[in-house]
Amino acid sequence: MATNKSVLNPDQRLKDIEELKSREFDILVIGGGVVGSGIALDAAARGLSVALVESDDFAAGTSSRSSKLIHGGLRYLEQFDFKLVREALHEREMMITEQAPHLVKPLAFVYPLHKKYFDRIYVGAGLILYDLLRGKLRAVPWHKHISFGEMRNEARSLNPEIVTGGLVYYDAQVDDARHTVMVARTAKDHGAHIVTGALVTQITRTPERVTGAIVTVDGHSINVKSKVVVAAAGIWNEELYQQFGIKPGYKIKMSKGAHIILPKDAIDAKNGIIIKTALSVLFIIPWGNEWLLGTTDTPYTEDREQPLADSADVDYILNEANKVLLPKLRREQILSVYAGLRPLVSPAKDSSTTKISREHSVDHPLKGFVSIAGGKYTTYRVMAADAVDAAVKDLDQKAPKSSTRTIPIIGAVGYKTLMKQIAGLAQSYSVSTVCVERMLNRYGSLISDIFEVISKDPSLAVEVLPGAGYIKAEVLYAATHEGARTLVDILARRLRLVMETSDHGLSVAHELATLVAPTLGWNEADISREVAAFEKYIATEMAAM
Repeated sequence: MATNKSVLNPDQRLKDIEELKSREFDILVIGGGVVGSGIALDAAARGLSVALVESDDFAAGTSSRSSKLIHGGLRYLEQFDFKLVREALHEREMMITEQAPHLVKPLAFVYPLHKKYFDRIYVGAGLILYDLLRGKLRAVPWHKHISFGEMRNEARSLNPEIVTGGLVYYDAQVDDARHTVMVARTAKDHGAHIVTGALVTQITRTPERVTGAIVTVDGHSINVKSKVVVAAAGIWNEELYQQFGIKPGYKIKMSKGAHIILPKDAIDAKNGIIIKTALSVLFIIPWGNEWLLGTTDTPYTEDREQPLADSADVDYILNEANKVLLPKLRREQILSVYAGLRPLVSPAKDSSTTKISREHSVDHPLKGFVSIAGGKYTTYRVMAADAVDAAVKDLDQKAPKSSTRTIPIIGAVGYKTLMKQIAGLAQSYSVSTVCVERMLNRYGSLISDIFEVISKDPSLAVEVLPGAGYIKAEVLYAATHEGARTLVDILARRLRLVMETSDHGLSVAHELATLVAPTLGWNEADISREVAAFEKYIATEMAAM
């Protein structure tokens, strides 16, 4: 069960707002994506006093819009970026085994071959290196070569006229938004003070150093005192520099990655498929009862607030997939689309985004201010440790080294034992074994919190939408324990109804808003406003369809 210390809800938020007003922190983190949440955890675990402020919701930006993979980055081997690949593979192995086994799962990929001998030797050599770079941990199997016949068995949808055989290798998968919330809750459990819906409008400083920030929360300005401010706002970092009048030590180029979701029957394959394209790679990834296809890698200069997949993105993904798939995918099969922006650290003005390194940069332009940008989701923990290492230099006290390598994400402890008790748990709480297993792989040992909700009100064990898998208790839990403050927070990020269902949750929006209204203090007018805001969000997100 969750400790009260890890709970994120309206009461906790109000208490933490009071903390922001009344004390000086060692570190103030700007940004509630996976890196910002990771920094809050890293710093709090070192015994430092920490506050995290996020203008919107956890993972509202890039951290909920990735390809949902925890991977070393096979294509970075071609760019000889061995350091990044090794680092990412080490992180992947730790997440699967100890840190987040409830959230990060091994996933097999088929790499189809076209030229019988050359491809097998070339790709095989790359996969040997990929497997070797992970070090001593062995969380996933070694890659293997498969024949044409085995290929047909693995993925019947691959066109037999152009595919001669293949290789199978392993990476891992994660629900990025759920993982980010769990990292934030782990930070809270270690004593971090966390406030979402809190916008930083300015930093405060003396001639010598930065001393904190002015934060707008619920219409009020708070002067938050902090010895160091750490900007981990991803694509918004440059905007913060501009706002603060500080010269950045790096340039950020935004690259858009678009994805489409298709129903399970659109593709006949047992595992994921990776296809090399002229520009990059395309992943075809099993995602529950759907397929997730992506991604694009295009320079982006438009609105940061809501990056959208457009018609050209959808056409590109379908065209690349249809080069190897039969029957061909059709636009009308698409359930949903989404796009995210990668913050790429740019070494020069005219470089193309695909050639920019995914490695991260820590900038420390003046005393009391640190920022971090670049990197990839998989290496968030390393990025967080590097940012805190830089911040600690400006503190008057000594701080221990990062310990997050050995800290399990909340819900991990006890998860493996519970996985052996699925049948008994299903019987006790009158839910299906499929539902229990799915919840264990979302909440880990925190599933006991959900069962407590059901014990108080058995009607909450009912599915939100028939066939979608989520139950009403999870909706309520998002508001009572996971810091969700809006209907979009709940249906787009805590649950994945927006991307996984053809109606995106619109048919149950009013009912679910009414369910969480008492927890979030909404009246009838608030409920109507939330439903209207959700409908507008869906209309904007799904415009490409």
